[in-house]
Amino acid sequence: MVREIWKRGFTARRLTYWTPALALSVAAVALAPYAAEPVRARHRAATPPMRHLPYPQLDWPLEISNSQYLPMDWTDVPGWNDDDQLAAYRTFRASCKPIAAKTDAAPDARVDGKALGDSLRDPCRDARATDLADNAAARAFFERHFEPLRISKLGDADGFVTGYYEPVIEGSRTQNEVYNVPVYRRPSNLFVRGFKQDATSLPNKGPVYRKIGRRKLVPYYDRAEIEDGAIEGRGLEIAWLRNQTDLLFAQIQGSARISLDDGSTIRINYDAYNGLPYTPVGRILIERGIIPREQMSMQRIRDWMEQNPEGANELRRMNRSYIFFREVQLSEKDEAVGAQGIPLTPGRSIAVDKSLHVYGTPFFITGELPIESEKSKTAFHRLMIAQDTGSAIVGPARADLYFGAGQDAGKVSGRLKHSIQFVMLVPKSLDPVARGRKMPLPDARPSEKIAKLFPQVLPKEAAKDQVKDQGQANQANKAAASPVNDAKASAPAASASPATTVAQNVVAPQPVPLPEARPRIESDRNIRRLRYGRRHRNRR
Repeated sequence: MVREIWKRGFTARRLTYWTPALALSVAAVALAPYAAEPVRARHRAATPPMRHLPYPQLDWPLEISNSQYLPMDWTDVPGWNDDDQLAAYRTFRASCKPIAAKTDAAPDARVDGKALGDSLRDPCRDARATDLADNAAARAFFERHFEPLRISKLGDADGFVTGYYEPVIEGSRTQNEVYNVPVYRRPSNLFVRGFKQDATSLPNKGPVYRKIGRRKLVPYYDRAEIEDGAIEGRGLEIAWLRNQTDLLFAQIQGSARISLDDGSTIRINYDAYNGLPYTPVGRILIERGIIPREQMSMQRIRDWMEQNPEGANELRRMNRSYIFFREVQLSEKDEAVGAQGIPLTPGRSIAVDKSLHVYGTPFFITGELPIESEKSKTAFHRLMIAQDTGSAIVGPARADLYFGAGQDAGKVSGRLKHSIQFVMLVPKSLDPVARGRKMPLPDARPSEKIAKLFPQVLPKEAAKDQVKDQGQANQANKAAASPVNDAKASAPAASASPATTVAQNVVAPQPVPLPEARPRIESDRNIRRLRYGRRHRNRR
């Protein structure tokens, strides 16, 4: 009895002793995640984030397809201080009106996903608020709002320029014996994916279709089919010209003034094309040795076509592209209207690739051009504004310089086919140098020695031999499987066995395997805990 009472007392004393310790242990376990959270937060901050493959899509500061660029200082731009920037400033202000109208409608939207986006709205806001009258002030305006960026096609040192103008052509509103070549407006059955058929502006490159019935789409007619009457009799004629050469030159230039036989004048502008690539007729004449390259000009092409009517028909149809026009209401004093929707400025407006550039972008074009004569090298340092486009203008540093209307403008523009330096003026909000500092660096590429030791692809000659041997082996297998048993059928099969053996022995090097995962290294604290646990289990 006494022993039982003693046991109960001992148990009560033991519970009294261990209860506080047990309560503290439970509380510590419950509060451990909260106490460890600051430690984890410090660990996450100190550990750089893992990079996953493939890398996430990054917003690069400036990205123009198939181009290379070099940031410059204004002092390094050749001829910058020799130009009349005030004339360029007035042309830029004219472009700002449609830019402001577009950004006001969608102020936060990028312009067609292009590199400059809507970044021109800030310089335009300043330009529209200030009407400068001094060349120095205009130069300071561009230096304040833009950064110079030399741009060219990937792999090329310079860009390429041609010239265009507005020809003056004789014509008539009605067809007669003298004027019987139609100038067509855009047909109603011309269709471009993603655009309504009555859209005011269609892309100047890419496929164009015509609808047959409700759903069937086929490529649109080419030049030969249209000249042979594929769309005649549908009321599409704007006017009638004297010959196909006059029409071709109007299509190449993208606009024209037609002096009618009644004394009035109508103006036509580019509206759409048939979706087929433009082929320069001058290049064909050079390749055939008819006109030397150094003598090529628009006037030489016209002279040759007039002297060779049958050859002109064949040459013209090799350019399958065909341009449709729209009539515009302009007086004789007004300049032609560009694709941006505003009148062009002679000597200051250029046509650029619409798919890459934003209308209103300033380009400083510097170099030497034959302005005074065909053989002259006139210094050309001029700030020009992108306000137009054309189906033959393709590339990041490709431009057509507008020289106005008439015969003199045609002579100058007709002899321009020259390489020249392009300096693109980029708004400071898109400065590639400043924004590029924030971009993460890519992973280091393997050394040249490692790349040679572990090639990922076959060398060119080995790959060609393997393809050739594999083709011979396939032919041999087909011949062996043929049911024909005569000598002619069995001979190829017998002779093909060595080729089969060679093809089987050619083994492409295997890709370099990825390194194994790094072994997990336990901390000293975990190691001591594991050792203690093993010793404790052994004692039991």
